[in-house]
Amino acid sequence: MYTLVRRYIKTAIVFLALGLIIGGWMMARRELYDLYPSSYVVSAHTHAIFVGFVMMMILGVALWLFPRPDKEDTRYRPALVEGAYWLLTVGTAGRVAGELLRTTIGATWLRAAILACGASQIVAFLLFFHAMWSRIRPLGSRAREARGERF
Repeated sequence: MYTLVRRYIKTAIVFLALGLIIGGWMMARRELYDLYPSSYVVSAHTHAIFVGFVMMMILGVALWLFPRPDKEDTRYRPALVEGAYWLLTVGTAGRVAGELLRTTIGATWLRAAILACGASQIVAFLLFFHAMWSRIRPLGSRAREARGERF
């Protein structure tokens, strides 16, 4: 497992911990004080778990397991996948923090920052899959299918 894959997976685990902390905090406030979370807190929790943990883990494992790029492949560039990592990490962390802050601050700059972080997440996913597209190919399955093997 090489460095960028480890970075995706370890970052996913950090987002899981963050999401669990937010979830535990929401549950404690609800059960101890009868205070229900706002939609912003629920969104922050959801993005930490689903985007930060689940999607980051999926991307890291895909990067690790997909066939290596062909030698002639000019589209796959590790720098694009690393750029996607940074856009997704910063975008998700910013969105989680911004949505937690939105419970107390309604400033226009914060709303714009949350939108920018959401856009960063979208661009990160598009960039990652653009870079990985050529790695989604049959490796040995085409030959096995030609022999009549069924999956």
